[in-house]
Amino acid sequence: MILTRNRGGPVASRSSLYRAHRSIARPTTARRHPALSTHRSDEELLQLRMCDLGLMLRGTWLEDCMDSLRVELVQRNIRFRPHAWLSHDWFSPEGVPGIAIPFYLAHPRLMRLERRQMQEVEGGSREDCMRILRHECGHAIQHAYQLQRRRRYQQLFGKSSQTYPDSYRPNPASRRYVQHLRLYYAQSHPDEDFAETFAVWLQPRPVWRRRYHGWPALNKLEYVDQLMEEVREKSPLVFSRKQVDALSSLKMTLRDYYAEKHERYGQGYPDIYDRDLMRLFSNDAKFRDRELASKVLRRHRSQIRRLFTRKTGEYQIALEHVLNDMIGRCRELKLRAGGSERKLLREFALLLTSKTRLFLSRRSKRIAL
Repeated sequence: MILTRNRGGPVASRSSLYRAHRSIARPTTARRHPALSTHRSDEELLQLRMCDLGLMLRGTWLEDCMDSLRVELVQRNIRFRPHAWLSHDWFSPEGVPGIAIPFYLAHPRLMRLERRQMQEVEGGSREDCMRILRHECGHAIQHAYQLQRRRRYQQLFGKSSQTYPDSYRPNPASRRYVQHLRLYYAQSHPDEDFAETFAVWLQPRPVWRRRYHGWPALNKLEYVDQLMEEVREKSPLVFSRKQVDALSSLKMTLRDYYAEKHERYGQGYPDIYDRDLMRLFSNDAKFRDRELASKVLRRHRSQIRRLFTRKTGEYQIALEHVLNDMIGRCRELKLRAGGSERKLLREFALLLTSKTRLFLSRRSKRIAL
């Protein structure tokens, strides 16, 4: 399985996109565009420039999420507080101890547009938003204290100077990495490994010692625990409050933004399940009023897991790998669920069982548990 670096996870510690569309002008207080408070069409919204949206974090549910993140840091007696701003995507720029949050999360109208354009809203629920914020906080605290320069950091996670790959091939059964964001994002780069490890460590209910008992990843978690004990009362080495690619500086239209985003995610999910998925679901025009299969499967994900466990008892890690690919492929093919939902879920669980067994049999000689 080869994954593009940014699909299914936040942009990492570098912000290279949209630099051609940036302005060096200082952000000013903007008035929210009237299109966001009316029932204007998506077509009208797509013509707007990002800098003209007039959005701010203040007064939104995102401000509450940032407050919750800071509370979690206080509860761990960590002095560091990251700043945040709206931009084109999730990221924490190299050399800046802060967090960029995608603009569409600041307004429900734009969240609906994002879902129609991308079939999902990354960070669109409070739970998902907090998971990503903890991850990006890991990057920010790394930048604040220059943790990547430490020898032990490099021994456990690798060197930050390692080039970010355009794609990566994760090992879903590896126990050398924590599992936090989907698609085994910790395996994409050393800095992502650290950010994911920090996010697991920071979770409000710290169960990581029990959850990762016997895993090599526990060594990384224990190191983060020791590291935070060392730096928690220290002032950061980097104090920059810079807002890289702030929304008010981005001259790109929403149409161009989504065109680039579609191109970036163009590699998509593997097509090896297409024939089987087409037997259960359909993209025929006569089903256009039916619910998307990907939406049905996401909604019943817990039920599918229970059916799978009762039938096979196989590794849940392998299940998540295959299930993510199958749901993603349903979304790309725009398959819809026709017929009895209960019957479809039962048949899908059987299909998932067989494909997961096949996945495990093919990888059994290569997976290092």
